[in-house]
Amino acid sequence: MAKNTFHILAAILLLNVPIINYFSNCRATTLSENVKVDKVVVLKKKRCLVLISEDHIVKIYDIALGRCPRGPKIKDGDGRTPEGTYKIDYRVSDSRFHRALHISYPNSLDMKRARALGVDPGGGIMIHGIRNGFGRVGKFHRLYDWTEGCIAVTNEEIEEIWQTVPDGTVVKIMP
Repeated sequence: MAKNTFHILAAILLLNVPIINYFSNCRATTLSENVKVDKVVVLKKKRCLVLISEDHIVKIYDIALGRCPRGPKIKDGDGRTPEGTYKIDYRVSDSRFHRALHISYPNSLDMKRARALGVDPGGGIMIHGIRNGFGRVGKFHRLYDWTEGCIAVTNEEIEEIWQTVPDGTVVKIMP
């Protein structure tokens, strides 16, 4: 537990988010309907998604990632979750995974890398809930990384994220 806290605090410092806000806000269990998130940070190694509003951490979620989570996504079908800076560019209310927020992968750096390697960078990367019909799995979906490169939370969590993260929100995915 102490090791995880250290890594989250180190990431917060790198993102210039005040530490005092981490301690005062990270224990929130629900978000106020009037909170609008302006940044989403994903810490792949720590398997967490952090919602930030005006440099204050308002919620941290445990997540599951792509089935091959180490390293950045390079090509279609590699099972990796991308690394870089993106935006929420649209949402899917009738997703096969409850609800989904689409991430603007690939960005220009991802495209350049894929061209250099002669591969298709892929796409369709989202923050989403659990596959329809399996919602009862709940938080146990996090026991292993199971997506094709997406970021998965429970259905209840994606409902909360859906309400507080507007289109255009910056998404920073870190190793």
